[in-house]
Amino acid sequence: MNSHDQLEHIALLAEVDDLTEQLKDWVDHPPRWRPAHRARALVKRLLDRIHTLRFRLETPLVVATFGGTGTGKSTLVNALVGSEVSTAGRQRPTTTRPVLLIHPEVDADSLGLDLSEFQVRQVDAPVLRDIVLIDCPDPDTSETALAGSNLAILRSIVPHCDVLIYTSTQQKYRNACVIDELSDVASGCRLVFVQTHADMDSDIRDDWKKVLSAKYDVPDMFFVDSHRAFKEQQINHRPSGDFGRLLDLLSSQLGVARRVEIRRANLIDLLQEALEICERDYDARLGAVNKLSVALEEQRHRIRSTLSQQLGDELLSNRTLWERRLLSAITDMWGFSPFSTVLRLYNGLGALIASFTFFRARTSAQMALIGAVQGARWLKARAEEKEADTVLERLSTFGISDAQLQESRMVISGHLRAAEIDSDVADRKRDLADLRRQAASLEGEFLGDASRIVDESIEELAAASGEPTLRIRYEAAFLLYVLFVLGRIGHNFFWSSFLSPVLGFRDQAEPLLSIDFYIPALIFLVIWSGMLIAVFTWQLRQGLTDRVRSLAQTMAESRLVHGLFPAVEETCQQIAVDHEQLKGLLERTTTFRRRIADPTAGFLGGRR
Repeated sequence: MNSHDQLEHIALLAEVDDLTEQLKDWVDHPPRWRPAHRARALVKRLLDRIHTLRFRLETPLVVATFGGTGTGKSTLVNALVGSEVSTAGRQRPTTTRPVLLIHPEVDADSLGLDLSEFQVRQVDAPVLRDIVLIDCPDPDTSETALAGSNLAILRSIVPHCDVLIYTSTQQKYRNACVIDELSDVASGCRLVFVQTHADMDSDIRDDWKKVLSAKYDVPDMFFVDSHRAFKEQQINHRPSGDFGRLLDLLSSQLGVARRVEIRRANLIDLLQEALEICERDYDARLGAVNKLSVALEEQRHRIRSTLSQQLGDELLSNRTLWERRLLSAITDMWGFSPFSTVLRLYNGLGALIASFTFFRARTSAQMALIGAVQGARWLKARAEEKEADTVLERLSTFGISDAQLQESRMVISGHLRAAEIDSDVADRKRDLADLRRQAASLEGEFLGDASRIVDESIEELAAASGEPTLRIRYEAAFLLYVLFVLGRIGHNFFWSSFLSPVLGFRDQAEPLLSIDFYIPALIFLVIWSGMLIAVFTWQLRQGLTDRVRSLAQTMAESRLVHGLFPAVEETCQQIAVDHEQLKGLLERTTTFRRRIADPTAGFLGGRR
C-alpha cells in the first residue's frame, strides 16, 4: 500500500468515525415517540459492531457457506481445504453444528466468536491463511428460529461473517425459503454465488442471475464440481475451471489488503439498511403525527379566534370612551384652531349641557343639589373610563370554558394514541385542572399589557388623523361657512348700511341685519358643524373599529405561540426535526456507500 492509498484509507476511516459520532448524537437525543426509540435500539446495536470493527481489522475474514439442504456446502468446504473436514450428504442435512475451520497460526479467540457453539478444526490449508471458513447448517430445515434449531444457529453466526458463499443447484435456486432467509442475513455481508453439482446439473447461472438481480448485485457466478476439485486437491493439483477461479478469489483477493475495505463496506451496507428500515417505519407512522399536528393547529386557531373575538368585543363595548380619548388626543395635537375648538365642544358636550342646569337654580339648596348631581355624573364618567382601562386586566372575562377544554382533551387524546407518543407526554393532558391552568396561562400571555397597546394604537390613529392634509380639508370646510357668514355681516355693516350711501352708490342705507338673520345663521352653523363632526367621527369610528379588530388578531397571532398542549406541540416539532435528521443520515450513508463500493466491485456481490 503506497502513501496515497494510506492517506485515502485514513480519510475513509475518519469519515466512518465522523458518521459514527453523528449517529451516536442522533441516538442520544430521541424525541418522546415510540418509533424513534425502536429506531435507536436498532442503530445502537450496529454502533456496537462499529466499535468492534477496529479490534477485528487484523483478523482473517470470516467466510461462511449458505444454501439449502443438499446444495453441496460441506462438499465445497472439503474441496476448498483439500481434506474431508465436514460430513457431506445430498439428501438430508448432515451439518447440524457449524464447523469452524482455521489455520493453525490463527488465534481462534481473536475472532470474537463463541467457540463453544462450533466444531473447531485446525487445517493447514493455503486457503485458510487469510480467511476462516464456517460450514453452516441449512436454513430450510427449520420452520421457525427456535432455540437450538438450525435456523437459530445460522442467524447467530451470520452477524460475525464478512463473506457468504451462497450455494445452490439446478433444483434449489428458486427455493423461496432460502431466498427469503438470504434477504434477512445478506445485509452486512459480501456475497459469492456458486452453483454446485456441475457433474450432474445444467448451467442455470443466467436464469439464477435474473432471479437475484432485482435485489442483489451479481458481478460473477461460479459453476463448480466440488467432487472433482476435491480429488485434484488430494493429488496436489490446482483445481481447474470455475473452482480454480473461486479458490483464487478466496486465497488472493480476500487477503490482508482487502480486509478493511470489505468489512467497512459490509458495515456501511448494514447501516444503510438499518436506516432504511427506520425511515420506512417513520414514514408509516408519521401520518398519525401529522394528523395530531393538524389537530393541535386547529385547537390553537380556535383559541386564537375565541380570545381575539372576545377582546375585540370587549374593546368595542367601550368604543364611546375610546372615541372620546381619540378625539382628545387629536385636539391636543391640533392645538387651537376653529375646527378643533368645535371638536372640543362636541367632546365635552355632555358636561357643557349639564352645566347649564346651574342657571336654573334659585336657591343655595338647589345649587348644592345640582352640584351633587353633576359630581355624581363626573364620578360615573371617571368610573366608566377606569373600567375601560382595567377590563383588559380581568382574565375572568376571557375564560375558555370547561366544555371547550373537555372537547380539546378528547380530540387530542385520540390522536396521541394513534401517533404513539410516549405516555408521559399524553398523561399530562388528562387532568382537567392542568388544562385550566394552561388556559389561564394562555389568557395571561394573550392579554399581557393590552391596555398599553390600546393606548399606543389610539396615539397612532390620532397621528394618522392629524395629518396636515386632513386637517386642512376640515378646517377649510368649516371656515368656508364661517367666512361666508362673517362676510355677509361685514358687507351689511360696512358697505350696505354705511359706506355705500356715503359714497353715493345708493340713495338709502340698508338696515342692519336683524335677529331673523342671526338665528338661522347660527342654526345652519350648528348643522354645518354637526355634519363635519359626523363625517369626521364616522371616519374615526371606522378606523378605530378596524384597528381594534386588527389589534386583537395581531395579538393572537404574535403572542399565542402555543396552545393548550405545549408539550405535545414540542414533541411533534421534535419528531419532525428527528425525521429530517434521519433522512440526512440516510442520504449521507448512501452517498458514502457508493463511494466505497469500488474496492469489491467485480468479484463480490451484495445487496443493492
